[in-house]
Parts: sequence; C-alpha cells; structure tokens
Amino acid sequence: MPPVLEVTDLRTYFHTDEGVIRAVDDLTFRLEPGRTLGIVGESGSGKSVTSLSIMRLLSSNAKVETGRIAFLGKDLVKLPEREMQSIRGRDISMIFQEPMTSLNPVFTVGAQIMEAIILHQKVSKAEARQKAIDLMREVGIPKPEQRVDSYPHQMSGGQKQRVMIAMALSCNPQVLIADEPTTALDVTIQAQILEILRKLRDNRGMAIIFITHDLGVIAEIADDVLVMYRGEEVEYAPVLEIFSNPKHPYTKGLLACRPRLESKYRRLPTVDDFMQTVKEGTGFRVIEKKMDAARLHHLETAGRGRLLHPKTELAAIGHPWEEGYHAPDAKTVAEGTQPLLAVKNLEVHFPVRRGILARTVDHIRAVDNISFNVYPGQTLGLVGESGCGKTTTGRAILRLIEPTGGQVLYRGTNVAALSGSELRAMRGKMQIVFQDPYGSLNPRMTIEAAITEPMVIQGVGANKNERRDRAASLLKEVGLTPNYLRRYPHEFSGGQRQRVCIARALAAGPEFIICDESVSSLDVSVQAQVLNLLKELQDKRGLTYIFISHALSVVKFMADMMAVMNNGKIVEFGPSESIYKNPQEAYTRKLINATPKDDLELIRKRVAERAAVTK
Repeated sequence: MPPVLEVTDLRTYFHTDEGVIRAVDDLTFRLEPGRTLGIVGESGSGKSVTSLSIMRLLSSNAKVETGRIAFLGKDLVKLPEREMQSIRGRDISMIFQEPMTSLNPVFTVGAQIMEAIILHQKVSKAEARQKAIDLMREVGIPKPEQRVDSYPHQMSGGQKQRVMIAMALSCNPQVLIADEPTTALDVTIQAQILEILRKLRDNRGMAIIFITHDLGVIAEIADDVLVMYRGEEVEYAPVLEIFSNPKHPYTKGLLACRPRLESKYRRLPTVDDFMQTVKEGTGFRVIEKKMDAARLHHLETAGRGRLLHPKTELAAIGHPWEEGYHAPDAKTVAEGTQPLLAVKNLEVHFPVRRGILARTVDHIRAVDNISFNVYPGQTLGLVGESGCGKTTTGRAILRLIEPTGGQVLYRGTNVAALSGSELRAMRGKMQIVFQDPYGSLNPRMTIEAAITEPMVIQGVGANKNERRDRAASLLKEVGLTPNYLRRYPHEFSGGQRQRVCIARALAAGPEFIICDESVSSLDVSVQAQVLNLLKELQDKRGLTYIFISHALSVVKFMADMMAVMNNGKIVEFGPSESIYKNPQEAYTRKLINATPKDDLELIRKRVAERAAVTK
C-alpha cells in the first residue's frame, strides 16, 4: 500500500553553546495505513526527537537541517505553520509519555478532550461533550458520563493515559504517535493500554508509530521495528526478523538485557557485552563483541545464588524444601538464625475526612495486617500494582510514615518505639533508594554535599577531608569517577543519578536498604546495569534488601523470597522461583500473564493474525 507517512534522509540538529548535537542523523522509514512501526532505543537515541520533528514541535534551538517528511504527499518540513496547525491534532496526533504533566490540572478531562474536538470540527459544545463521552467509553474508562467531569488528580495513572489516548483520537487521525505511553504504568495497565491501541488500529485502519525503550513491548504491538542509536538507524526490519535474527550488536544487546520471567541469569547481560563504540570524526563506529558460550555460562553462574528462609519456615508457608522443587542455585538460612527484620501485623490506615468539621467517616487500609521476616543477606521482593500498599509498607518500616498498628523489629528492637537520637542512629543502619533519581537529589547541592550529608548526620568521618575521600570511594564503588563530586545533579543522566542515590544510601554504612521502584524509570539497558550493581554491592557488603517493584520479572531476577501484595494484604508469599513456576493465587497469575512476552512462537502467531486482519 502507498505509505501514509514517509520520512527520507531526516537530519534534526540542536544548536547549543557547546556546539551542534546531531539528535537525528540521516533517518529514513515509511509507515503504511493500518500498521504499527515500533521505534526503539535508549534515552538520547533520537526517537522522541524524530516524533517531534514530524509534529513540528521542536524547541527553538532545534532545526530540521535536511530531509523530507511526506504526509500523503505533502512535505511537512516545508509546510506553512498555519497549514501545519490544521494537520497537527486532526490528521496526525500524539500521546505523550507523562500524562500527569500533559494534562492541565485546572480543567476537567472532558473539557480537555472537547477542546481538540471544537478546534478541528464544526460542532456545538453539547455535541463535543457527547463525542468526549463516547471516546472515553471507547478507550475503556468506566462510567464515562460521570468521569467526563473529573479532574486529572482524581484519576489513576492508567485512566489518565486513556484520557490522553481519547484526546489523540478525538479527530479520527490517520497517524497516531505514541511516545513511551506505557513506561511508568503497572504491567496489568500496560497490557490494557496495548490492547486498546491494537483494537483502535484495527477498527479505524489507523497507522501507529510506537516509541519505547522496551523491546518486550515492541514484540506485543509492532509490525515493523526501527532501532535507533545515537540518532542513527542501526536496524530496520519486520518484527519477527528483529527477534529471530537480529543483525546489529546494539539490537542484540537490547534484546538480551531485559530481565525475563524464565531467565536463568544471575547477572544480566548489558549492551556493553555486545559492542564497543569508537569515535570517528563527527560520528562513531561500532565494534561488535562476541557473546560466546563461556561468557553466557559466566552470566548464569557468577555471583550470589538465592538465599531462602530456613527449611522449617519454608514448610510452614507451603513451600517445603525438596530437591528439584526450588531454583538450582538456592540454599537456605541456617535453622535458628534470627531475622534481621521481623514485621508483625503491620497496619497503616489513612483517615477519610468529610464535611465542614472534617470528621473521620472511614479509613483507607493501605497496609492491612501483614507479617513477614527478612533474614541477613536476603532480598525480599514486594510486588503488586500501584495502590497495593508495597511502597507504604517500605516507608512504614523506616518510620517515614507512622504505622497505625503492629511491630517492626530490627535485630529485635521495635523501631516504632524509638525516638530522637535512637531513631536517628537506627536510620543509619536502614536506608532507602527512591523511585525517581531526579527528585531524590537536591538540585542546589553538589554530588559531594549530597553524599556526605548522611555522614555528617550519623557522625561518620573525623573531618571534611575524610568524608570527601569516603564519598570519592563510594562513587568508584557504584561505577562513577571521583571527579564527579563537584558536579550538580542536572549534569547527569538518569542512570548516573540513580548510582549517586545508591552511593548516598551507602554513605552511613547501612546493613539494610529498601529499593523502592529504583529502576522503573530507567532504560532497560541502564536498568540491567543498576540491577547488576545492586547484586554486586549485596555480595560485597553483605547487604539485606527489600526490593519493591510492579514488574514481576525484575522482582524475580532480584529477589530470593517474594511477597505479592493486593489491596494492602500479602496474598502470596514464598521463594520467587517457586511462585513463578506454580502461582497459587489468581492475582499472581494475572501479573505473570500481563508481563510482555517476546517468545518467537507468540510473535509468529501475532504476525499471522495481523496478516489475516490486513488482507
């Protein structure tokens, strides 16, 4: 079929004080009606700049230097802005990555959907409102007649993303650009969004450009795949060919570094295991590294194995120790060992207040009577959807949120009973790495100040020079160089910032660290590096972790024991490998089934189904 969109020799450059940045460099691809093109690559690869070039939404210091963007024969690069405004939103629409920042908090979601309808279509407000309700129903928002008058803060992340899809579809576009629309969503919500996009594409004959860093998601939705690296196309082929026979080492690295539910790796491969980049003039040259059998064997066997609860406790929770039942690398904690952390009947309830006098009329049971043990050197994974109570549990353990009831015993001491200097001393042993590396660091503090601050509070180091030397050593330990100490957070990438946050958490010499969604916002390749780093630090320092995530595959890779949470309760608890192989609860099975799968047989099946639909 003739393409609805054809990009030829596109070059988009940013002109900065430090020189020219070649964000997109000589890119060519075509998009046919009713098909999905997946554009994949790490942050900085140029995939989002490509979409902004198509939409003509580039910043003032960016320019399309050369190339052609043909939409139904019209070159969008040369089109006057007035004509481009009529195409943007009506014929080509875009779903942005972060729905919370893309929606105006002071207007209802219905008003924001109606705005696009009224702008491009000659309809009354009443007709626009009805169209908005119909669109909200089409994208799966329950009770759209009521939700049309809701504000963005009254909706969940998945619902806000559905509103963004409804806005993008409001004028029945021929091309939909989805820029990382599922990155921060739970796997179950992500599966729902992908299903909605597939149905809309098939029902409307719409073409989709789906941008992501996750090839697992690409396997679920794309017909063709364009892999980008440093602004250039490195591979462009049908989805089945990309997964069955990747040609470029960068593609091989992206495929390998994703933690999979069935993976046997103790250490994840990274892109650096497959390639080396050498600067060459104004560009670069890629040198492929061979991933041989010896290297794969090393990744599967090097490093710590799994450390399970004592055998008597495993039997008590329904996972008795039997040969062949647990992971081959598993061993158990010695009988009689006391847990490092014992959580007993923990409750966190938030009051619901109504009326002029703000009387308490109900309580939200965010954490509802949960108990578990964590033994020295173990990793306990807490997994579940947003709102299940896993983050509240982590914060209640550290007294960042006050528990409503129950006990948190750390080496036998009730943390809930501590105050003042005792609590401060305890927090030196118990630390946390938060989800957002951008929001976790004070932008006005240098990296040195950020890392040495916990040392000052805990009395670590005799003087400023000693603390600086310790901070430099910590940066080396997390894979950064000491000359970064004088820099500020805005000078680092997301992965580098998260390494700084890990160094800060280690500054006071803790025994126990809570990792709260600490890799969910990172590219899959950077995620693999950070997960490997956390395992190395655990092995080297004898650390104990609680690892919180909504991604079951990540938790299974990291955790020895796993707790599945839903509605404030632990619904399933046991060894992570055993829970994956034989989940007992329907909720756990739902999480497993929602995890993106890139099995070749499944991809072949999807390709065959797509071929039947498009005939």
